[in-house]
Amino acid sequence: MAQAVIVTGGSRGIGAATSVLAAQAGYAVGVNYVQDRDAALALVAQIEAAGGRAHALQADIAQEADVQRMFDEATAQLGPVNALVCNAGTTGKLTRLEDVDLATLRRVLDVNLLGCMLCCREAVRRMSTALGGTGGAIVNVSSVAASTGSAGEYVHYAASKAGVDAFTLGLAKEVASCGIRVNAVAPGSTLTGIHAAAGDPQRPLRIAPRIPLQRLAEPPEIARAIVWLLSAEASYATGAVLRVGGGL
Repeated sequence: MAQAVIVTGGSRGIGAATSVLAAQAGYAVGVNYVQDRDAALALVAQIEAAGGRAHALQADIAQEADVQRMFDEATAQLGPVNALVCNAGTTGKLTRLEDVDLATLRRVLDVNLLGCMLCCREAVRRMSTALGGTGGAIVNVSSVAASTGSAGEYVHYAASKAGVDAFTLGLAKEVASCGIRVNAVAPGSTLTGIHAAAGDPQRPLRIAPRIPLQRLAEPPEIARAIVWLLSAEASYATGAVLRVGGGL
């Protein structure tokens, strides 16, 4: 059976690397984006030029109607969705908690945790063998911050990712008998635009010495773990949080 996957936040960073590797593995890829349409279309063109199938999907995953529309469009363009990567995330600016405004707190929780839940809920409704689906696999992108806490930088982001870990474990147990595997990958610091977006583009140079491997990850190093967990090679893995943090 043909495989179709939605990758949220799929046009950049870890999401883009995952989209490319998933296409190489034979998936038809729904590349989700919220604002940067040009980046999503460029990635779709790259995948298609290499012989793969892809389609750009605009949606704010924190909005229930957007999530439903995204799955409907992906199904119409790519076929039934039987894999999901919940990768979209945001940190807000690097700062101590007392300086974080309410809008940032809400947006971080809405995207990182609520958005993950909404996407997984829609995936379960469509994949569950108990509801007429054929099963599938979900990989949520967490962070080592869930266990380190990220004090002085973004404890609110760390808390949202700890929620993703707990949600992943609970959902995996809930839908294991419905043909759906649910896992998470917890990356360490990775060379993406998230550092600049958080207001500290030099952060990679500053934190590299604290990482046992003495460097940040490249996006494909994280993407390979994600695509493996989606694959049949990980057929007995569910409820796992795979740490890919360079030793952190």
